[in-house]
Amino acid sequence: MSEDGKSNVRAVERALDILLCFADRNEWAMTEIAENVGLHKSTVHRMLATLEDKGFVIRDRASDRYRLGLRIWELSANMSGADDPAIVCLPQMEQLRDMLGETVSLYLRDGNERIRIQAVQSNQAVRRVAPVGARLPLYVGASSKVLIAFEEPAKREELLHDASWPASFDTKQFLEQIEEIRKLGYATSIEEREQGAAAVSAPIFNRAGKLAAALSVSGPASRLTPEKMREQAAAIIEAARHLGAMLK
Repeated sequence: MSEDGKSNVRAVERALDILLCFADRNEWAMTEIAENVGLHKSTVHRMLATLEDKGFVIRDRASDRYRLGLRIWELSANMSGADDPAIVCLPQMEQLRDMLGETVSLYLRDGNERIRIQAVQSNQAVRRVAPVGARLPLYVGASSKVLIAFEEPAKREELLHDASWPASFDTKQFLEQIEEIRKLGYATSIEEREQGAAAVSAPIFNRAGKLAAALSVSGPASRLTPEKMREQAAAIIEAARHLGAMLK
């Protein structure tokens, strides 16, 4: 590849890095973006100006902050709903929320992280709010354990020995949990990642029998006790089975 070609690819990568900032927050100042992506402010300023011209970001002149533009929504409107788990699974997730009264989330694995691609919030006054788009570590939490436990053996081994995981991570103890989860068909967590929160999760296998996602029900640990989660596990597993039948 020529030097000009490499420069063009790098410019595209930088622009995408800037857009990906909005997966974490809906508004950013230019200086915050520069710090987040590790680029000089002048470079970020030029790229934001181009993205604004194309409609991918909007600049609020009063606050001098940026948010996503309408062009993003135009692109998302053309996604195939038949292939998008976040769309396909939503009705069943709402039904499960109404049945159990807690927040229901759908997670996909992305490398050594999990990302929440859909969530249906509990209607209860005291509830766990689950923002869509959040990236979470794969070494902690009910959904994380499901996304590892039911992965193909070679990939599971690779994930369990990922060098980026914390030095304090106890692989042996985690493996014991994984084996138990595979026997039960679901995973639970109590205040593993977030104080006062608990969750129970089951795997979703697509029609080809491959792990597609993790379905999770979460709420305050005061309501989602170990006994309560055991009672709800069958309903969550059944909902996950129904969802898998709809996925290619």
